[in-house]
Amino acid sequence: MDARAKLGDKARVTQDRLPIDDILPELVSALRAHGRAVLQAPPGAGKTTRVPLAMLQAGLTEGRILMLEPRRLAARAAAARMSETLGEEIGQTVGYRIRGESRTSRATRIDVVTEGILTRMIQSDPELSGIGAVIFDEFHERSLNADLGLALCLEIAGALREDLILLAMSATLDAEPVARLMDAPILTSEGRAFPVEIRHLDAPLPRTARFESAMAELILHALRHTEGGLLAFLPGEGEIRRTQALLKDRVPANCHLRPLFGAMPFAEQRAAIRPERDGRKVVLATSIAETSLTIEDIRVVVDGGKSRRARFDPGSGMTRLVTDRVTRAEATQRAGRAGRVAEGTAYKLWAKGEEGALSPYPPSEIEATDLADLALDLALWGAAPADLPFLTQPPDGAFAEAQALLQMLGALDADCRITARGRDIARLPLHPRLAHMMQEAGQNAAFVAALLSNRDPLTKSSTDLTLRLEALADPRGFSEKRGIPVNRGALERIREEARRLRKTAKATEKTALSTAEMAALAYPDRIGLRRKGDAARFQLSGGKGAVMDDADSLAGQRLIVVTDTDGNPREARIRQAISISEAELRGLFQDQIRAEQTCHWSRRDRRVLSRRREMLGAIALDDRIWKDAPEDKVAQAMLDGVRDLGLRLDTTAERFRARVAIARKAGLDLPDLGDAALMASLETWLLPYLSGVKSSEDWKKFNPIEALRGQLNWSEMQALDTSVPAHFTTPLGRRIAIDYTGEHPAISLRLQEMFGQRHHPMVGNTPLQVTLLSPAQRPVQVTMDLPGFWQGSYADVRKDMRARYPKHPWPEDPREADPTLRTKRRKS
Repeated sequence: MDARAKLGDKARVTQDRLPIDDILPELVSALRAHGRAVLQAPPGAGKTTRVPLAMLQAGLTEGRILMLEPRRLAARAAAARMSETLGEEIGQTVGYRIRGESRTSRATRIDVVTEGILTRMIQSDPELSGIGAVIFDEFHERSLNADLGLALCLEIAGALREDLILLAMSATLDAEPVARLMDAPILTSEGRAFPVEIRHLDAPLPRTARFESAMAELILHALRHTEGGLLAFLPGEGEIRRTQALLKDRVPANCHLRPLFGAMPFAEQRAAIRPERDGRKVVLATSIAETSLTIEDIRVVVDGGKSRRARFDPGSGMTRLVTDRVTRAEATQRAGRAGRVAEGTAYKLWAKGEEGALSPYPPSEIEATDLADLALDLALWGAAPADLPFLTQPPDGAFAEAQALLQMLGALDADCRITARGRDIARLPLHPRLAHMMQEAGQNAAFVAALLSNRDPLTKSSTDLTLRLEALADPRGFSEKRGIPVNRGALERIREEARRLRKTAKATEKTALSTAEMAALAYPDRIGLRRKGDAARFQLSGGKGAVMDDADSLAGQRLIVVTDTDGNPREARIRQAISISEAELRGLFQDQIRAEQTCHWSRRDRRVLSRRREMLGAIALDDRIWKDAPEDKVAQAMLDGVRDLGLRLDTTAERFRARVAIARKAGLDLPDLGDAALMASLETWLLPYLSGVKSSEDWKKFNPIEALRGQLNWSEMQALDTSVPAHFTTPLGRRIAIDYTGEHPAISLRLQEMFGQRHHPMVGNTPLQVTLLSPAQRPVQVTMDLPGFWQGSYADVRKDMRARYPKHPWPEDPREADPTLRTKRRKS
């Protein structure tokens, strides 16, 4: 009996009727008429397992039905449930394919796959030969692979495959934008749910409270006051294991603790999903249990309020899972799990007043994750983001950063077109960094790639990457020898991943590379050179800085490769690294090492430093003094010193600038010598005069007057001297500099030198401010009316000065006296 005949056995299919069944005829009709649809159905309605079977039974397509799931566990569980419905083993009518595992056959008609597999299928076969329909399950999670997959499928359907059926299914999706994008009708299944009582904490959890302890106490409280299966939501495996350990000896004897997370063996996952034969089930699950799975017999939910999300981690240069607060939509979905089979209760590990601070929906992954994979896929497809119908376009800045990384790895050329190396990288199911490493190092890099793409198995140890490889080789011996705790589960996943990668990697005839060389291939922008000084600070080849604990075993190394940091944009703290020799770097990157001769201003040294360097990115593998640096290059660098130190003009220069400013106000067409104008034109007026000036001390001694005078040509200088003369000629013929920097042009000279003057000295039509000095060069009078001074207060000054300076002339009528700088003649 074939699958469609088995599905026709109504007694079998309808023995456990689900809410989605009521809308299946309408859905089939819509797909038959339009070829596309958007289906909204709440968690537990049955869409994941009923819809593909209904499409197969209706004979909508002769091709295979491909259903995308965001998680491996969901893909396995969906395939298992549908196969059970048909009374078959997995891999017959219904099969699944996930990373590193496949259970399908020639008879398979419904193929449940994780989302990344669709992209690789399309890249290798743009027509999707043999595929008749593509179902995007749980599309509300807005994973990057789902967004890309839908965009590519829409383009394929529009250009190559008009017969390709597309269906987006979601639990909590704003369906209108998706329906507009797909030009598809929206169908809604109301579902079926029992009332759920919501119980919050009386007050917010103290900041000092340990999350796992608080969750364990809330679970125990819920067990005492409720009946039926309990589902607790925790962010990840670590929290699940720690909470399980706290509960192990405290739950009632009839309670079965069942962890549930993606990396578990499938048999243990199924044990968590199925009802217990005896006793009460307590499932400790990640967000995988929100919508992708139906866990039977659950009547109680305990929500820890945290979730792991894929985010681009600038510290590691790849996408990592980060812990974040749940959104209101996620919290609603979680609580709804308590009302699937009967009235239920949902406990929340936060106070009701905190609810308003939750975001309404989680962000789409395309807005928050690393886009290197997306940029590589689009380059392989031959399209820019704007060419494809994305529901959310990738951010321009993040996409450009991803392209720059791919160019560094040789996957894209200067025009961002894919290269032969890029095509090779795209074939490996790894981040482009690690795929590039494996292309160069071959199968030997499998363990390093697996280690760098998974959770650190040694979170409380030195940053040294070689310790992780040592632990992988012998976990028990490593712990006994080093006294460092090891995450055995993480190690086993790394080993499993390494075995899978060895099968996909090519054998290489090249000389085997060291672990450090492999790391450098993956992170060419993270090669670190230790800075001078006692602190363990490193300059990275990509231009950023990084620091590690001074007591770390790698703190004294000259060169390292940083494989993970905390992502601090100013100076990241190194979480994982490995030392590397200069010889290894030169062997890998000789064609990228550039020789440069530089003269630059050092703010720290306050001088121009002239260096000959061999540079790898932003780090100098060799750095020596450039003894015979050309004067013009030194002078050019000194301009930055002037910008740093600021203008330093002596009295002569300031007076010259003041004269020019006065002349400009009077209407003369002269250059602007103000601070802003001079700083903006240093190359024009100052550079030719900086010969020999290399430091802040040289700048202090530098006399800029000639450089300033050089701003004016001969005719301009003549006009300046005429309208705003630089000097006043005294009655004795001496030239005294006129100071124009104050409110009035001013001179200072000995009082006796002005004897005989009946008129006040002028500059053009402006009286000079005259400071008359005593024989000891101290001011005795400041005046702008010399005749008035002679006639008025001079008598008082004379009386005082005669007593102090009897050897100097103090005539009763200075207007009749001769100017002098001499003392009285001695009587013979």
